[in-house]
Parts: sequence; C-alpha cells; structure tokens
Amino acid sequence: MPDRLTDRLRRRVRTPRQKLVASLVTAAVVLGLGGYGIARLTAPEDRSCAPGVDRPAGSAECVGVNGDGHDFGIAELTGIAQAIGRENSTLKAGEYVTVAVLLPLTSGDGGMRAKVVHEVQGAYAYQYRANQESNGQRPTIRLVLANTGQGNAHWRTTVDRLVAMADGPERLRAVSGIATSSTEMREAVTALTKAKIAVVGTTITADDIANGPGRKPFPGLARVSPTNSDEARALANFGRVDAAKALLVQDTRGGDHYVDTLKAAFAASLKKAPLEPQEFTSSADPTQEGTTANTFRNITHLICDTRTETVFFAGRHTQLRQFINALGDRGCVDRAFTVLTGDEGSYLGADKKLDRNALKTRLTVRYAALAHPDAWQPAPGRKIPATGGSARAYADFVKDIAHAAPKDAPVALADGQAIIAYDAMATAVHAIRQATPEGSAYPAKEDVGTQWPQVKGSLRVQGASGWICLDNHGNPYNKAVPIVELAQDGTQRFVQTAWPEGRPPTAECLPPKRG
Repeated sequence: MPDRLTDRLRRRVRTPRQKLVASLVTAAVVLGLGGYGIARLTAPEDRSCAPGVDRPAGSAECVGVNGDGHDFGIAELTGIAQAIGRENSTLKAGEYVTVAVLLPLTSGDGGMRAKVVHEVQGAYAYQYRANQESNGQRPTIRLVLANTGQGNAHWRTTVDRLVAMADGPERLRAVSGIATSSTEMREAVTALTKAKIAVVGTTITADDIANGPGRKPFPGLARVSPTNSDEARALANFGRVDAAKALLVQDTRGGDHYVDTLKAAFAASLKKAPLEPQEFTSSADPTQEGTTANTFRNITHLICDTRTETVFFAGRHTQLRQFINALGDRGCVDRAFTVLTGDEGSYLGADKKLDRNALKTRLTVRYAALAHPDAWQPAPGRKIPATGGSARAYADFVKDIAHAAPKDAPVALADGQAIIAYDAMATAVHAIRQATPEGSAYPAKEDVGTQWPQVKGSLRVQGASGWICLDNHGNPYNKAVPIVELAQDGTQRFVQTAWPEGRPPTAECLPPKRG
C-alpha cells in the first residue's frame, strides 16, 4: 500500500522540467490564439463586389467596371447585365475591342435609375447587332458597364480603370454613356479624352461639354444629342412664340451645365420679353425636394399678374415637376398656359409625384425630347420627313431592342433613353470599324476619335433617333428634335419633329461652313 500511494503522489507532482514544458505549450497556444485574433482584427476588409468592382472606403456602393454579368447590386439591372455577360462570353480572344457604358448605375433617384437601365438596354441592343447581324464585320464588340456611383461621386476611380483598360488586353476603344451634364461628368470626359480615348455622349446636351470653333477642350468627343442651344432653337421654330407674352423661369444654382446653357439659350430667344426672369434656387443635389415648392407657389401668383401665355423653364426634372404641380393650383385657372422646357421633361412620364390633375387646368407641357418611339413610325395623318431619319432605321432598332428584355416585359421607349443609347453605341462601333486599318484586327485607341469629322454625308450613322451627321467638332448637325407633350394621363405624346435649322437637312447631310 505505501508503495502504491507513493507512486500516485509521484504521478501527481510534476517535475520542474514538466512544468516548464507545460508552460511553454500553454504560452504557445495563447499566443497563437491571440495572434489569430489580432490578424482577424487587423486584416484588411474584403471590399470587392466582383472582378473590377469594389466598394470604396466609406461607401456601400459597388463601383468599377465589369462585363461578366455583375449587376452592381441593382435588381433592375440583373437581367440585362447577365445578357451582356452571355454575349461577351461568346467572343474570341484577339478579335474584339471593348466599349464601356459610363453611368451612375447605383443612383438612388428613381428617375435616374430608370434612365440608366434603359440606356444599358439600348447599348446592349446595338452590341447584339454589331456582333450577330453585321455580316461578320470586325472587330467584334465587348460591352462593359462602368459605374460612377450616386451623383457620379466616384467617377475618378472608374475612369482610372477605364484608362488602364485602353492599354491592356481588354483594348478599350470607346466610352459611351456620359448621361448627365454635370461638373463630375465634364471632368470625366476631360480625363478620358486626355488619355486619347474616344467618347460618345448619349444625353449630355450642355453647350460647354462640347468642342467648337476655336476651342477643343475634349479632343475625341462626339455627341448624338443636340446641344441645349439647338433644342432651344428647335422649340422656337416649332412654337413661334410671341416673346411679348413669354416669361423665363430659371434656376440660379451654379455649376449645372445643363441648366446654365439652357437658360442662356432660352434667354437668347426671348430678348424681346418684357419682364425679367423669375428665379428659384434648387438644392445642391437637384434630385432632392428642398424648399423650391414654396418658391413656385409664389411664382405662380406672379405669373397670374402678367400677360404671359408661354413659360420657358430652365431647370431639372424635380423642380419642373414641382412647378407644374404649383401651376395646377394657380389662382388664374381660367387662363391657358404652355410650359416649354428641355429634355429633362422626359422624366415626367414616370414621376409618381406629378399631379396629373394639374394637366387638366388648361395647362400644356411640352419638351424637346432626344428621341421618341413615334417620331419615325408611320401613322395616319402624320407624314414622316423625307430626310433627317428613316422608318427603316427605327424598325431595325425595334427588332434589336427585343433582345434586351423578356417578351413579357419589353423595354420602355417613351423617354427616348434606350433609343439614344442605341444610336451612341452605333456611332462608337461605326468609328471603331472605320478606324481599323486593313489587315489589322483592331484600331489604335487614338485613331477612333479622329473619325468624327467624317461621320457625315454618305458616311452618316442611320440612327433610330434620326440621322447622325457630325460637324468637324463632333456635334450633330441639324439633328431631329421630337417635340413631346405630356398628356393628361401622364403619357408622353409625340407632337411633331422640329429642327434647329428650321427645316430638315438636305439629302447629303453635309454641315455648311459657319462664319
């Protein structure tokens, strides 16, 4: 018994060596677990969303460039992003070049969200035609989506990636989109064209995001939409407005190139107007409601005090909707008024905050659209212009856009965004293929933007929105401007086509010498 007890005690009492080994093991375990915890705490957070797309610091948005089917977290983009990914997966290495559509894909504004979805659908429709229905012409076209974030706040991150792609295996050769006439987009266009990347603007209309006689701040930029000046001239030619009974209502917020150039164009056509403009100041972010509704309530009282019959409105769509709502509640509802504005009016059809009853108070709202589905379709009592566009080109678009959405949910066309994006893509592909030397698979990046002066005459683009005949500065010459009226039920009714020059272009569509 004593021997057995001694043996048990010997096993329970550890020797100094055993104690040292146990301490070392325990320390190693503790340090290991601590190191693991520290590593977990200090390791950089994975902010990737998809190849080429990340969440910038301090932002939950997915920003960057992708053509593999990523939808940037926007459910409305899922179907069309996947269609683009499938088309891109069919392309053979060495045979394609890349075109990017640069847009604020993650915008929180409902109107802008619808706009960008329609533009992506239009761009894909022409990618499909270019690859599948162009008699095997080369190079083929890889389409990628480039997100600049809400308010284009992250444009620099995305543009830097696009610039790198131009010299990489993706062979980026053009950037389309550029859908807003904002300071951020002006800077983005400056950076892209400085890197010798061709840019085709879709819905930018500001006169100062353009090249012109004696100035070329954006070498390689082309546009498929009329400038604000051309829109204003087309409206004036259409309406034959009596300036003595016209009034300008304008936003005083600075730095918005769309608003600034639109009010300058309207002011030029209203030199004989007897009254000074009525002014309001929108929020720094014009998609926000702000307090301008209160200002418009006062302005409508003043309008009733005048002989005004026509109001020219220079502002963004949120404020335009507020102004229309206020006019619907004006004191002088027995008097008829017409509101004329730029292409921001195209948002009104889908704006759920618009008071449709305001349109029943002898109030007519018309705007200069960039495109409209009825402009080039035959209809009883409506004659299609002999020049400036064609029913055949629009019919091609209708066939192509069917590939961009399920049959039970066709692409909405009334706002014109899909049509104009399709034409911008057509213009980019035209220049890419024109710039490709015989015997080469693709053009040098700097050669694409040099093609714009030759896009005219028999080399014009047969756009779905009308002929695209570019002058030497990359601006469309005498482009068709559909005048659209907001009907009482909120639908967007085509009225007729107007022309900046007062009449359609000649069959040759060659811009005349100016000055």
